Amino acid sequence: MSNRKLMVEICNAKNLMPKDGQGTASAYVIVDFDGQRRRTKTISRDLNPQWDEKIEFLVHDVASMATEILELNVYNDNKKTGKRSTFLGKVKITGSTFPQSGSEALVYYPLEKRSVFSQIKGEIGIKICYVDEEPPADPAAEEKKPEAAETPPAETEEKPPEEKKPEEETKAEEKPVEEEKKEEKTTEDQKKEDAPAPAPAAEAAAPATPPPQPPVENAAIAQSPKPKQVDESLQLARKHSNLDPDVVSLSNHHRGSSAFDLVDRMPFLYVRVVKAKREDKETDDSTIYYAKLAIGTHSITTKEQSATKQWDQVFAFDKDGLNSTCLEVSVFDRKKKVTEDNKEEVTETCLGTVSFELTEVPKRVPPDSPLAPQWYTLENSPENSPVTDVMLAVWLGTQADETFQEAWQSDSGGLIPETRAKVYLSPKLWYLRLTVIQTQDLQLGSGPEPRVKNPELFVKGQLGPQLFKTNRTTVGSSSTSSNPTWNEDLVFVAAEPFEPFLVISVEDASNGQTVGYAKVQVASIDKRTDDRSTLGSRWFNLVGDESRPYAGRIHVGVCLEGGYHVLDEAAHVTSDVRPTAKQLSKPAIGVLEVGIRGATNLLPVKTKDGTRGTTDSYVVAKYGPKWVRTRTILDRFNPRWNEQYTWDVYDPCTVLTIGVFDNGRYRIGEDDKPSKDVRLGKLRIRLSTLDTNRVYMGSYSLIVLLPNGAKKMGEIEIAVRFSCSSWISLLQAYSTPMLPRMHYVRPLGPIQQDMLRHNAMKIVTARLGRSEPALGQEVVQFMLDSDTHTWSMRRSKSNWFRIINGLSKAATLARWLDSICTWAHPPTTVLVHVLLLAIVLCPHLILPTICLYAFLIVALRYRYRMQAPVTMDPRLSQVDSVGPDELDEEFDGFPSSRTPDQVRIRYDRLRALAGRAQTLLGDVAAQGERLEALCNWRDPRATGIFVVICLLASLVFYIVPFKAFLLGWGFFYMRHPRFRGDMPSLPINFFRRLPPLSDQIL
Repeated sequence: MSNRKLMVEICNAKNLMPKDGQGTASAYVIVDFDGQRRRTKTISRDLNPQWDEKIEFLVHDVASMATEILELNVYNDNKKTGKRSTFLGKVKITGSTFPQSGSEALVYYPLEKRSVFSQIKGEIGIKICYVDEEPPADPAAEEKKPEAAETPPAETEEKPPEEKKPEEETKAEEKPVEEEKKEEKTTEDQKKEDAPAPAPAAEAAAPATPPPQPPVENAAIAQSPKPKQVDESLQLARKHSNLDPDVVSLSNHHRGSSAFDLVDRMPFLYVRVVKAKREDKETDDSTIYYAKLAIGTHSITTKEQSATKQWDQVFAFDKDGLNSTCLEVSVFDRKKKVTEDNKEEVTETCLGTVSFELTEVPKRVPPDSPLAPQWYTLENSPENSPVTDVMLAVWLGTQADETFQEAWQSDSGGLIPETRAKVYLSPKLWYLRLTVIQTQDLQLGSGPEPRVKNPELFVKGQLGPQLFKTNRTTVGSSSTSSNPTWNEDLVFVAAEPFEPFLVISVEDASNGQTVGYAKVQVASIDKRTDDRSTLGSRWFNLVGDESRPYAGRIHVGVCLEGGYHVLDEAAHVTSDVRPTAKQLSKPAIGVLEVGIRGATNLLPVKTKDGTRGTTDSYVVAKYGPKWVRTRTILDRFNPRWNEQYTWDVYDPCTVLTIGVFDNGRYRIGEDDKPSKDVRLGKLRIRLSTLDTNRVYMGSYSLIVLLPNGAKKMGEIEIAVRFSCSSWISLLQAYSTPMLPRMHYVRPLGPIQQDMLRHNAMKIVTARLGRSEPALGQEVVQFMLDSDTHTWSMRRSKSNWFRIINGLSKAATLARWLDSICTWAHPPTTVLVHVLLLAIVLCPHLILPTICLYAFLIVALRYRYRMQAPVTMDPRLSQVDSVGPDELDEEFDGFPSSRTPDQVRIRYDRLRALAGRAQTLLGDVAAQGERLEALCNWRDPRATGIFVVICLLASLVFYIVPFKAFLLGWGFFYMRHPRFRGDMPSLPINFFRRLPPLSDQIL
């Protein structure tokens, strides 16, 4: 077993708080991890200390490293003045963010306060990684291996050599410990601010501990001599998700008592056929054996093996789909004989049968140990049969059985890969930033064509299918212009494992030729986590054609940006906002559990045998980088999956996406070719709308948009639970920025962000399409909403009505004020007069009254909150208010594939809609221009009137108290209708007469 070490490099600190009374600080760092403590040297009188010290920690338990905390405390050393050390800040880093060796990067962590009254500022730069080392072989132990086998395992267990610390290292670590103890013995009152005392020498040189136990998933629990307290739900979830334990990070303290508590237990009849017993010892390679299982209309055979090999296959029959109560297991042999005519004949013989009644089959529920296979004598076997017994095991279980995933399943077509449940992971995406600075010594015009006098050059970068170009620059005859400079950034999306090379080429736009190119290995590019790390630049030689091996050189800066989150889905429905760099990730705040129970009333989407309709449905759920796919239930309109999956949640304001599809890649017949999967519907659930630790269970309509309109394809039944153990972490997430820091300090433009998002979508689609079994391109694009950028009349109407709905609250307030002014309800108007009088006389009650009123209104609305999560809304989507031609336009590709007449009609319709939008924009612009016309004397008379009014208003406001003016204006505004006129008021008439700039437009 490998030993793991944690490598921590304390690099530097910036902008520390001065604590020595002279405007500086002498800082040192104490690092604690897993009961071990280390201390750096002291940097005297420096607010930006540079340590560059590497510290090693031994990880005692590799499995629990993710839950450990690395704590760094920074102190000011006052040993020269005889005072105690003062606190400068601390940093806590969870073990789940530790990267493996080779992926470490310099990360600056802000120093945190120890208490509310601490005066702390600054940040500290750290590099963290872990290294797995194989323990060296001990020759003496190998010689004593036979003797050690006779002793108990606990006595023969060897201690890892990494944990045996040399005496010199132990003494070196005890020195700062003794110094700290002397400083801490000054007074009892100083202990609150002193640096925490390190562990004693016995703890510093901790005795070697036995190596960590292997993961529970890889051990045979049933054969373990000592039972262990194991979280069964964690085991089942990991086995159910088909992922490595290190990949699936499940928080045990968030999990419930069962991994299948959100779904129904589905009874399955399990049959494990191991092998058959031969009476004769002679082996005949020409004879093969197989077993046949039959129960009702279900019949399946094992793989064919020779007499010396085992079958060892498990079969799972859906008990609800069985139409018989008797299971028969028969053994057959197949022999090849050569006749007198030299023809080969194949004969099959039944060697016997074993029957089981379902009422007598035992039940097994995990965590019970697996049922041991037994020998059963074959009945009705012929005389001199070579096989007399068969070893098998039969039991009744559920989908929680550990053998369910590897078993042949009756409801999903057996062992077909395209119908099995799988878990996929999106590739890890990075932004690759290429900064093009300048070129030198370009060899221009050396080809057969004559050289252009002032050629226009640009730089092109290509990473796989992605291609971006800089702006063009003209090369002149002067020394400065002969070495063109760009200083432009080209950003690509790179996915692990990376493309081999980034190709940088200099192109001549005048003649379309390539001046030269250079290749950069992507694996050798440096990674950075924020903008504090300097972007290193390098010179690369440009390679031309065969006649020009050297075409100049180019100066570029290249790095992989780990401080961004690479969006691969629409921003408003994103499911993950973590940065790419693992060091910047924060610990999970909760766990999302989704139980996919089943579907009802699904519509047929294809025909089987050319006679009847059928549907082979499966479900895909996506949250963060983890995709799950249920098994495909064949030929059922009311399928029951009853599968449960788990995700770690890092931000509550994210969205879970669930889609239902018909499996077109599963071949129904021999002549049928696999086609694309058909989408049956999709729903989204925003986690922030869910109550924590509550189960939401219900059925949701599956509505899919087709060229002929919206169509309900059925209903899906799911159960969702968002578990959170810490309310503080959950509430703190609402105060943090939505995206990582780099999105705000070095933001990407909207157009650039949209292009990068589509490149990321293409990469994810291509990678998942190469999985086995493949997740189809149409499935990934439907889940990621890859067509949200295309024009759609339906979406435009939906967004317009969303704006109207948002402004309706202001319109309601305006109508209420109008009813007050018109005395539509006199008692209300009188109360408003009294309220105005109270506000004017007691202005200090305005804000408390508004806040109290908002509190009461919002608190009373809690009774009418949503009791179930809201998913796709057909009414809000405007699926019923669009015509067939508008839907056909939405499904049309880009560029359009319709006839010119259809395109012309749609273009005219779009022009009419754009004309109304153009008029609206012009009216809004005119109002702003009228306000500006008050001050620019464009209309001298109107501006003169405004100047005189301002002068008179200044005199009035000087004489009349503001409270009296406000009270008088309020009573005048709410005057009775008999004192009002039918025409617009004087200020409105004056404002509408101000000149806009619309008369200057051609």
